[in-house]
Amino acid sequence: MSKREIAIKTEDGTAGAGLFLPDAASPAIIRPGVILYMDAFGPRPALDEMAERLAGQGYAVLVPDLFYRFGDYGPFDAKTAFRQEESAKQLRAMIDGTSQAMTAADTAHFLDALLEAGVDGPAGVVGYCMGGSRALTAAAAHPQRIAAAASFHGGNLASDKPDSPHLRAVSIKARVYVGAAGVDGSFPPEQAARFVEAFRTAEVDFVLENYVGMAHGWCVPDSSVYDGAGAERHWRRLTTFLDETLKG
Repeated sequence: MSKREIAIKTEDGTAGAGLFLPDAASPAIIRPGVILYMDAFGPRPALDEMAERLAGQGYAVLVPDLFYRFGDYGPFDAKTAFRQEESAKQLRAMIDGTSQAMTAADTAHFLDALLEAGVDGPAGVVGYCMGGSRALTAAAAHPQRIAAAASFHGGNLASDKPDSPHLRAVSIKARVYVGAAGVDGSFPPEQAARFVEAFRTAEVDFVLENYVGMAHGWCVPDSSVYDGAGAERHWRRLTTFLDETLKG
């Protein structure tokens, strides 16, 4: 597989992104496409590793920088960034300053980038941490272009905020998979119950699975709470979900 660094024009500037393609010798092959929405620490080798694994399953994978509006930043160490005052302050400012609406608008251009890379037909999206909610918001904003949306240890999926993803469930046409950390302050049981009620009422085809014993961030290999067995379980669920939806 191959990785290309590309620049994606949006209404607010230019977003850098990594594009991962399998079978580099055959660029004309039409592949299913997946957007991987980053966690709070931005694009980095750990996310490249995850994108490469998905590309190895036959997907064209795009990993965009959602924080591009802030210019140069980082790199951040996922294990320590929120423990250090300066980096924690910078991260919180970028998270708060990158709205769900911004990501929804940017996703139109991300999908176009996949189209230019040879992807034909509806795409899939997957997100981790803050990216989990962005994946669901993207599915609601682009129901004709996104057929599968997955969130792992996504935070605030059914919060009291007016842009909470559960409030847009009625707009989602994609199949949805949510993998929740067993104990996660950003997605507590009361939010999970609210999420399930909203998605059932909207008649979305969804699964919410509780990963007992896993902590927020368990899927990402450079996380301080990374769990190898739990991560492999996540990979089995994700690839089966994507294969059934995008290749079936």
